[in-house]
Amino acid sequence: MAQDGRTPEMPLGAGLPRNAQSVLGWTAICLLVAAAYYQVLGKLVTDWWQIPDFSHGFLVPIFAGYLVWEKRRALLDTKIAPAWSGIGLMALGLMVLILGVYGSELFLSRVSLIFLLAGLVLCFGGPYLLRELRFPLLVLLLAIPLPAIVYNQITFPLQILASKLASNLLPFFGVPVLREGNIIKLPVMDLEVAEACSGIRSLMSLFTLAVFYGYFMEKSRWRQVVVVLASIPIAIAANAVRILGAGLCVQYWNPEMAQGFLHEFSGWVIFLVSLASLYLVHRALHLFPVRRRQR
Repeated sequence: MAQDGRTPEMPLGAGLPRNAQSVLGWTAICLLVAAAYYQVLGKLVTDWWQIPDFSHGFLVPIFAGYLVWEKRRALLDTKIAPAWSGIGLMALGLMVLILGVYGSELFLSRVSLIFLLAGLVLCFGGPYLLRELRFPLLVLLLAIPLPAIVYNQITFPLQILASKLASNLLPFFGVPVLREGNIIKLPVMDLEVAEACSGIRSLMSLFTLAVFYGYFMEKSRWRQVVVVLASIPIAIAANAVRILGAGLCVQYWNPEMAQGFLHEFSGWVIFLVSLASLYLVHRALHLFPVRRRQR
C-alpha cells in the first residue's frame, strides 16, 4: 500500500467524492483551455476595446452565457451519452488553432475555440447535449471579427453602394452631384465616403442586436430569421441617409459641421433610427399570422 493510503491500482481521485472528482476534472480542462487560448482571447478582447467596428463583441459572450443559463433545466434533463467522435472534433479545433497561430491568421485561431468547445461537449456530454447547446456555440461566432480579406471585400462595395444611394438622393433636394467612385463631388466641396463611413460598423452591430432582439422578442422561427435579415438593408439604407445628411449639411449649412462631433453624433442618431426601423419591421410581421400545423 502506498504511503498516502491508496493502493497502487486506485485512480488518483478515487479517494474523493464523485462530485469533487468532476470539479477537479473540469477545472483541469478549463486551465488547459485557458493556457492554450489566453493570448488569442487577450488579443480578441483588445480588438473589441480598440476597434469600434467590433465593440459589440463584449455583449456576445454575455448573451451566450444567458442562453445556457436559460436552458439549465433542459440541460439537466438531457440524456448524457459521451461520444468518442468528440475527440476528433477537439483534435480538429487544435489543428485549426495551430494553423491560425503559425499562419498568423487570427480568425482561424479564434474560431478554433468554438470547434474545441463543441468537441468537449460532444466528448463528455454526447450529441443530445451538443444539440441543446448548438445555438449558444454558434452565437459566439458573432464575437469573432471577420478575416481581413473578407472584411476588405465587404467594406469597399459598401462604400460604393452608400455613395451611389446618397448621390441619387441629393438631386431631389436641389443639390447637383457628380460621383466618381466613392467621391461625391458637390458644388461646395468633395465629400469622400471613407472606409469608416462604409456602414460596416452599423451593419455588424445592428445584425448582432437583431439576433438578440429576435430571440427575446419573437418566438416564431421564421419571424426571427426575417428580423435578422432585415437588419442588413436597414443598416445600408440608414448609412446612405447619414451620408445624405452630410451632403446637405455641406451644401446648405457649414462644411466644417459635416465632420467632427456632428458627424459622430449623427451616426448614433441614425443607429437609433435603425433600431426603431427594426422594431417596425417586427411589428409589421405580426400582420401575417403564424399558421399552426394540424396534427
